Amino acid sequence: MLKAMAASLYIVVEGEDPGFDIFVNGHALARNEDALERLADSLRVSPLLQFFSADENSMCLLLDQGAGDPEWAQNLPEPQWFDPADGLMTVRALIRFLVATPVSLGSETLPILSELREYERVLVKTADRKLRWHLAVSWR
Repeated sequence: MLKAMAASLYIVVEGEDPGFDIFVNGHALARNEDALERLADSLRVSPLLQFFSADENSMCLLLDQGAGDPEWAQNLPEPQWFDPADGLMTVRALIRFLVATPVSLGSETLPILSELREYERVLVKTADRKLRWHLAVSWR
């Protein structure tokens, strides 16, 4: 559950510079992660957090923001990378449902849809370049 401070779920693309803007807001998705997980389960797609992986850079950001344990961060497993097609399956299923049922998440529906469309844009470009991705979390 991502209720601490103002969390953001953001996309990390494998490599130093994927050659395109990977910025996604991710605040509404983090705020509503529990509801989105239940929705993904009901739609029989992977929940967004199934694509989470911590890498050294994201752990450094967390430590800079005052979260996490520096000792624990030094013993991280290798980051997991995912096929963008798998992420697109989840993102597009959530978008389709929320467009068809806009009242399902109340006043959060529009911000969530906006962020899911940002995810879709980044994942399409990631797939086009045959790169892999994962989600990371930032707390502010």
